[in-house]
Order: sequence, then structure tokens, then C-alpha cells
Amino acid sequence: MPKMKSVKGAVKRFKIKKSGKIKRGTAYRSHILTKVDGKHHRQMRSSKHVDGADAKNIKEMIN
Repeated sequence: MPKMKSVKGAVKRFKIKKSGKIKRGTAYRSHILTKVDGKHHRQMRSSKHVDGADAKNIKEMIN
């Protein structure tokens, strides 16, 4: 039986940390950021973690 291929879009978007949590980027950061409040704009710089409900599906896509 051949190996399952990983979803390349998911591989580019997510990283698994040593703790097992999945790191993701923040949405809505591409353009038209002049309307965004400065505090919110700063908070969007930092990476976030994927919710536990979605983590299992993403791990299957990556591996």
C-alpha cells in the first residue's frame, strides 16, 4: 500500500512545536491594514496556536 501524501498547503501554513501544539499565522494580514487599530495590528504579528478541535485533522494533513 503506498504512503499517504501530505497536503502541501497545510505543510506551508502550520508547524508542529515540540510540545505537540500546532503553530499557525494570523489571518487578515495581507493588505488594507490602515483601517486596523494599532493595538490589533501589533497583536496580529505574533503567531497563534490551532484549536484542539482542529489539531487532529491538521496533524493528519501534515504527516
